[in-house]
Amino acid sequence: MKILLYILLAIGVLVTILHFIAPKTYHVERKIVVVTNIDSVFKSLCSLKDQQAWSPWGSKDPDIIVDYKGNDGEIGSISHWVGNSEVGEGEQEITKIEPSSYIETELRFLKPFKSTSTGFFAIKQVDEGTEVTWGFKGNNTFPTTLMMVFMDLEKSIGPDFEKGMLDFKSFIEK
Repeated sequence: MKILLYILLAIGVLVTILHFIAPKTYHVERKIVVVTNIDSVFKSLCSLKDQQAWSPWGSKDPDIIVDYKGNDGEIGSISHWVGNSEVGEGEQEITKIEPSSYIETELRFLKPFKSTSTGFFAIKQVDEGTEVTWGFKGNNTFPTTLMMVFMDLEKSIGPDFEKGMLDFKSFIEK
């Protein structure tokens, strides 16, 4: 009985230590320059339907089911998806629009586990065309903090963002 108590105490101490050393926030983003005018880029990025055309996760499940609510491209519009185990289930809602410069969404992941993140696009005119920054950020809460000790979002999700930016470039420059 004493040994079991020591084991449980050790596990509790380990979990507490891991929780305190784990990152409490996350932020992943990628940038690309497209040779398209800023107004066309902004209009396309505001469209949840356009986003589905180049989404790296859409290509991971050709049978993904996506439905839309609200007026596409406006605050309050929502896309809801149900996909395979790689894609899961969730929804994205446009929550903020700053004309020709910034779009923010709330990403609500429902399956395989529930979480909420903030997605964003920052757009600016540069000499070569339009620079697009795409990213997501959020806070880690317990017990997710424990997983983040062993998981590197830059390595696991960064390549998806890179693919998405390249696919967006191909899509918008057509």
